[in-house]
Amino acid sequence: MDFFHSQNQHSPKHQNNSNKKRLTHDQVRLLERTFTTTKKLEPELKVQLANQLGVPPRQIAIWYQNKRARWKTQSLEIDYSTLHAKLEDALADRRRLEREVLQLQEELRRAQQMVFHLNQGPAQLPVNVSSNSSCDEGGSSSLHEEANGEVLQLEELYACLYGAGGSTWG
Repeated sequence: MDFFHSQNQHSPKHQNNSNKKRLTHDQVRLLERTFTTTKKLEPELKVQLANQLGVPPRQIAIWYQNKRARWKTQSLEIDYSTLHAKLEDALADRRRLEREVLQLQEELRRAQQMVFHLNQGPAQLPVNVSSNSSCDEGGSSSLHEEANGEVLQLEELYACLYGAGGSTWG
């Protein structure tokens, strides 16, 4: 194994890497600023940056290529996160709407049963509007239905229709 490592250390490829300089923080900052305005490196800009930074044009091209790949990956990750959040919101809305549909279907079923039972009664129920002293802001009227001498208030019908703790229309 030592023979293999010693062979690789003397290869021309390894010697090229040792001659290559790392970019300083200031050089990277300049390249980052340039990248924010220009995502694709034109040959003239490559030569200008290489002369300005004192590095080979090939190093500038490689830095741009790597930066563009990282930028695309980050963009895809951001897009994925945004789409994932929108999907989660849409699924939550769907679940909420499905629950609401089931609730409304149950209310409809109860209303249909009530209408059926009312139609099965001895006579058609007359509807009267009369004043109710228990209304919040006096002068309002509430709807009463008379059936065999009994007065059923609309609120009682709703209570019958929705049961205890039933849903509201709002």
